Amino acid sequence: MRIIDTFDEKQIIREMEDIGVHPKGIPLMLKKAINRVVKIEGVDIRQALIMKQEMLSVGGDASVSKGVMDLSAKRTDVLLIGSMKQYDGLIERLNGQPFGLSHISNQLRDMFSNYNKENFDLNCGKHCLRLSKRTYVMGILNVTPDSFADGGLYNDVEHAVLHAKQMVEDGADIIDVGGESTRPGAEKVTVKEELKRVRPVIERLVNEISVPISIDTYKSQVAKVCLDLGCHLVNDISGLRFSPEMKEIVAEYDVPVIIMHIKGTPRDMQKAPRYKCVISEITSYFKDRIAEALDSGIKRDKIIIDPGIGFGKTTSHNLEIIKRLREFKSLGYPILIGTSRKSLIGNVLDLPIEERLEGTAATVALSIMNGANIIRVHDVREMVRVAKMTDAIRLGVAYEDTKSG
Repeated sequence: MRIIDTFDEKQIIREMEDIGVHPKGIPLMLKKAINRVVKIEGVDIRQALIMKQEMLSVGGDASVSKGVMDLSAKRTDVLLIGSMKQYDGLIERLNGQPFGLSHISNQLRDMFSNYNKENFDLNCGKHCLRLSKRTYVMGILNVTPDSFADGGLYNDVEHAVLHAKQMVEDGADIIDVGGESTRPGAEKVTVKEELKRVRPVIERLVNEISVPISIDTYKSQVAKVCLDLGCHLVNDISGLRFSPEMKEIVAEYDVPVIIMHIKGTPRDMQKAPRYKCVISEITSYFKDRIAEALDSGIKRDKIIIDPGIGFGKTTSHNLEIIKRLREFKSLGYPILIGTSRKSLIGNVLDLPIEERLEGTAATVALSIMNGANIIRVHDVREMVRVAKMTDAIRLGVAYEDTKSG
């Protein structure tokens, strides 16, 4: 006798196949086997009462604040608890109801569709990253004097190019070039200085490596120059906020963009960051930033989200993000995460930067299991191995079978 993990749909299907369930019955039974808890925040009391009634009527359950039952509250958060079959019934019953419940019905339908989405193909010029096939590895190339983990190591163009080539040989799928440190407390650099650092490196790399090149910048002027040079995607720590023209540049060049969450700026982001609920607030941030990106002409299939480990978060916040990373899947976009050598590892293990390899490996493995599609790392060779092993466990197949992606 054992309990089956109801978050692993493929495992449930395998269990049904093993006992000989008829193929036509598997999708019907699957909806009964998969259970989800959904939180909806700030619901009008009329909506809450109807939702609770309708969820109970289809056999599920709903939790609301005690103020709903004695009518002392105007709004409440709602926790819905049920199987996917019960949610199908709820969605159908809410559709056409008053008080904006039809809108909630549509949001529930879209959220479940997003959560189950796996087919992410990211076109980067001539390159196509099939993110549903395996985890992709982004190698970090900082051409800066003051980055927290490798500042000053690759200031020389030749050393930078050689390091990029080594990362590609070690298995990097993307090289992310940055010319300004965004470590906590880092000072800003001018557009001129940033371009002076990255331009000669990118000019070499576009002709000498065979993988996509990302420009790690929040400055639209820098992004434009680098895209003209041949970069394939933009990695913006500000979530397209620090430079108003960045959205238009990304849309014009039709390249993928990584929208990262940051609370504050690199200068002040670690000064006692506070959240009421870190996952909820990051999710709301992403919804706002994605809506603006889409309104600016950026295509839906060009967006990647990054919860911003270490960017305006305490160690506890960072650990919670990794643990609950799967929740961001409800937005329907590929997830990138960068934990490599960061302070949360040093704080947990009480280790200096140069001794954080094993801690990085643990965060990478758990992030992949919890939904990450791309990992951004310094130690490419080692983390490629971690990703391969984790993918073999996650996908239930030998890694050799995933190489076609």
